[in-house]
This record gives sequence, C-alpha cells and structure tokens, in this order.
Amino acid sequence: MSYRDFNYLLSKKGVKLVRREGSTGTTKERNKVALYAHAGSGNHGCEALANTICRLLGSPVRLVTNSAEEDNQYTLKGLCEIQPERKIRDNRMAHIFYYGWRMLTGDKESFQRYRFRNVLGKNACTWNISIGGDNYCYENMIRDLILANSMFNRQGGKTILLGCSIEPELLEREDIRQDMNRYAAIFARESLTYEALERAGITTQLYLYPDSAFILDTKKLPLPAGFQKGNTLGINISPMIVENEENSGITMQNYRALIRYVLDHTDMSVALIPHVVWERNDDRKTLAELHSYFENEHRVLLIGDHSCEELKGYISECRFFVGARTHATIAAYSSQVPTLVVGYSVKAKGIARDLFGTYENYVIPVQSLREEGELIKAFNRMLEQEEKLKEQLARVMPPYIERVYKLGDKLKEIVG
Repeated sequence: MSYRDFNYLLSKKGVKLVRREGSTGTTKERNKVALYAHAGSGNHGCEALANTICRLLGSPVRLVTNSAEEDNQYTLKGLCEIQPERKIRDNRMAHIFYYGWRMLTGDKESFQRYRFRNVLGKNACTWNISIGGDNYCYENMIRDLILANSMFNRQGGKTILLGCSIEPELLEREDIRQDMNRYAAIFARESLTYEALERAGITTQLYLYPDSAFILDTKKLPLPAGFQKGNTLGINISPMIVENEENSGITMQNYRALIRYVLDHTDMSVALIPHVVWERNDDRKTLAELHSYFENEHRVLLIGDHSCEELKGYISECRFFVGARTHATIAAYSSQVPTLVVGYSVKAKGIARDLFGTYENYVIPVQSLREEGELIKAFNRMLEQEEKLKEQLARVMPPYIERVYKLGDKLKEIVG
C-alpha cells in the first residue's frame, strides 16, 4: 500500500499524516510543470500541442504520456522530460489490489494516483496542466479527467486546463461545472467554448487564446513525385468523421466524388495526408481505402507517416486543404492555405469563427452531409474565392499567431 493510499484511509477516520520537511521534493522539483492527459505522438495533434506548449513555457517540463515510445519517436525527444504513465492493466497484482482497495474504501482517485505516480510525492510538480485540447469532447475520457483533476488538487498541486474545446451541452452537467471550478485557470482555444464557460457560471479564471499549435515549426522535406508545389489539394480524412456521419457511407462518397472532380476539371494533384496513426484510430487506413479508387492516377498520392512538423511541411505546400483532423487544419490555416474543415464538434466551428467571423462555408459538419456532391460545391466556393481567402488569411494570421505568444507569456506569469 502506498503512502497516499494509507493516508487516504486514515483521513476517512479523521487522522492526517504529515510528511517531514522536504519529503515532497526539492524546491526545484516542485517548481517544474507537469503536462498530463497526453495520449501520445501517434496522434500528431497531441504531438503538436506538447511540442508547442513546451516551447512556449521554455522551462523544465515533465510530460506524462500514455506512450513514451511514440513521443521518443518524433519531435518531443529532448524537448521535455518524458515520463510514462503507469498502466495498471500491465501489473496484475496492482490491478487486483487497487480494484479491491477501491471496493473497500470507495477511493475512486486511487487509480489516478497509480497512473500518475511518476509526478507525485517526491516528484510532485507545483503546476499540472491538462493539455488534451478536445478530451472533454469524448464521453469515455471525462470520468478520468475529473478524477485526475481532483486527485492533483487533493495532493497539493494546482491544475490548469489548457487549449480546451468543450461542447456547450456538456456544461449543463453539475459534475462538469464542479470539475471546471477545480482548475486554477482554464484557457479556451476558441470563442464558442469560452462563451459557454461564461454562460455556465464557471468561477475559475477564464482565458481565451488560440491553440498553441498555430506556432508549430514547419519542416519541409523533398516533395514526392506527383506532388505539385502550390498546385496540390491536400486531403485528410479520419475514421472518426466516418463514425459520426448520419448517412451511412456519405463521407467517403463525397471525398471520392471530390477527387474525381479535381482530376477531371483541374490540373491539380491530390495528396492524401494522415495526421493520426494509432492502430485503433488510423487515418492511413481510411486514406488507403480512398486511394484504392485512384491507384492508377499518378496525380493522386498517399503521404506516409511523419512527425507533426514534417506533415505541416507537406500541408504548407498545398494550394488548398480539405481536412478532418483539427491539427491538420491548424497546420493549413497557419500556413495560409485556404482550408475547408469537415468536422463534427464545437472545436472546428469555434476556430473558424474566430478566424473569419463565421464558420458558414468554412466548416461542413459531417452530420449534415446528405448528398454526394456537397464537398464539390464547397470546394468550388473555395476555388472561386481563392484570392480573397489568401488575402484574408494573410491579414488575420499574423495577429492571431501573436496571440499564441501572449498565451505563453500568460502561462509563464501564472506558473512562475
């Protein structure tokens, strides 16, 4: 039994243990920042967030990760102190003990103490920042997010929710509002979430700053055969938008029709670009299926897996981009590439509204797709307004990106 679990049990009896001076770590350790709720760099949006937050903070940062192997494979190695989460399923005895412990005591936070033990006790940090931007959009993650936030606070740390998007309806729940108020500060990355938090009466300090990934570095590699610099349509599609469609099969039908249209009516190439490569949620599988319909077309090419910076390099060389993954579209926006988002949640709408004043014609909710030619219509609008869109992006992006650097200043002001 760990000290924390023993202390919890005694606290139920009204007894409180006190550690000796210095047993929770040195001042230097306590002043470090821990980033948590990071799922691993196989999701290159997660990688982009961790990468840019570490750069903005510019001080010793511990990244608590679900996949240290992935993080060491891409851009995070050497950028931060990578600390793997402890996975209770990998330790049979711990699994048995903690299930029994939770049943006996009702201590729901015990699993989180096991999970984050590498940044608790003598390794505890003063500040613990939840960085999974859209984590609260997924019902299967909410319970653990609430427990982790409560646990870090109970252990004497402070928490920040950074770069978040939250569906407004979720804030109608009392447990979510209580959870939000445990954070010392909440940074919304788009105005729809910020306004929803205000309407919900959240009393913690609220801030509105863009997603940190807007300042991600661009690393350009040699372009593959068939990729026309400045004359290629970049396409990203994810299994998740297919899962969220309401008309079965309509998403792939629209993407196939769009590619066929581009091949028949323009001289552009089409680059299929993945942004998440997890086995359980792999863009490459969906893109490979799409590519199979055009495998004899030399103007349609499939980009393989790369780091977030290298993928941004490919996206930056596109003429247009049609994407599903939020951070793939952020890579396009920040490279001033006219972009159409095929989305399913508040994050896509909120970011587009903040950039353009509206999300109409900039975001197509996948749930709204009904006919095969809807992406073609949206693409033609982009084509007709190409110069206007480029001028608009050239005007709005510099001050928008400057706001990201101000986010860094505010974070450093808070965490010291």
